Parts: sequence; structure tokens; C-alpha cells
Amino acid sequence: MPIYDRTAAETADIVGEYDHGFSWIAHPGEDGRRASHAITTDDGVWVLDPIDAQNIDDRLADLGEVAGVAVLSCYHARDAGALARRHDVAVHIPEWMDRIEKRVDAPIERYTLAPGTNAGFHAVSCRPFPGWQEVFLYHDPTETLVTPDSLGTTEQNCIRGERLGLVTLCRLRPPTQLRGLEPARILVGHGEPVTQEPAPALETALDAGPSSFPTALLEHGPESVRSMLAALG
Repeated sequence: MPIYDRTAAETADIVGEYDHGFSWIAHPGEDGRRASHAITTDDGVWVLDPIDAQNIDDRLADLGEVAGVAVLSCYHARDAGALARRHDVAVHIPEWMDRIEKRVDAPIERYTLAPGTNAGFHAVSCRPFPGWQEVFLYHDPTETLVTPDSLGTTEQNCIRGERLGLVTLCRLRPPTQLRGLEPARILVGHGEPVTQEPAPALETALDAGPSSFPTALLEHGPESVRSMLAALG
């Protein structure tokens, strides 16, 4: 299987449904299992790190009018531009994030604190290494945490029975700024969401830290390198 399938997706798999939105994986057969999300807010529907598929617009219409598209990682331009143009909205990124503006053919809006006016998001920056830029979003009204890259639920994220795991490299510098959060669900950029006891899963992942790096490197080192190289494409 390829790490990332760059072909046009037909019908995405809906991997999570909530009162306030849904999550989907457009290419369920790829090893990277890139996930996207839609969340309803007081602003309207926010679409996060989208990969397009033929059934997504109908699902978005069921939620309401799209207010904006947010890209949460400098490697997640994905189909943000196409979806933003179709819904006549901007693509929102943090003021400090590189790469995306050159890769998105749509209006860009940069924010300082969080995307949206009344969306209810709280943004937490994560820049653990040179060239690694992502932003975690916490949606206060629904207690939803979105983690685009550092934390995921794919096989190459998790070791020792983890339900949520750090990318191999990030085990050296885990995002401790997430400590203390008790989300009702965790939506990830790679893999299916964590909806059962997400707070303990987050705590376990953060506690693993540097001591888990040798095991993760042994189990997932080659796949992690392949994923990072593929993300540059």
C-alpha cells in the first residue's frame, strides 16, 4: 500500500460522527490514513485539513454553511484550496506557518489567536523541530481536541497497546502543552478518532515520552521515515 494515495477520491469512509460534526478518511487503503474533520460552530461549519471526496459536500450541507477551512500542519495543504474555492471561503492558517500559502490556490487568512470570530476554538502552537509546524485546536463548546501530526492512531503511531501515540520523532519532544486537557474526543490527522476515554489515552501518550523512543524507532522507524519523505511531496 502507498503511504499517501494522491489520486482523486470517490467515496470517503466516515470514521466518526458526532452531534457537532464528523470525521472522514478519503483514502482508507493508504498506510498514512489521512483524516479530515468538520465541526459545527457559532460561525458555521469549519472544515479541518480536508481531503476531498465525492460524498463530502453532501455531508457538509447536512451540517450547515461552511464558514472556513483551516489547515493545521505545514504539511497538510491537501485539498484545502479546492474545497475553500467551492464554498467561497478562505483557508485559515496561523500567522507563523510556512509552506501552505504556496500550495493552496485560494484566499489565505492568517490568525494570531485562533481561526474564526465566534467559532470557540483555542489554538496551541507546536514547533518542536526546525521545519515542523502544526497547531492543535481545542473546541471549547464540544471539548474536542484536534491533533494534526504529532499524535495519531495509525499502527505506526502506537506501541505497547497505546490507543493514541506520538510520531516516533515527537517522542523525543512530546507536546506537553496539552497536559491538563480532558477532551471528550480527540480527532487526529492520521487515523480514526479517539472517542472512548480520550483523556487517559492522551495522558498515556504524553507520559511515554523519550523513554519510548528506542522501541518506537525499532518498531516503526522505517515507516516513519517513509511518511516524512512522502509528506514533502
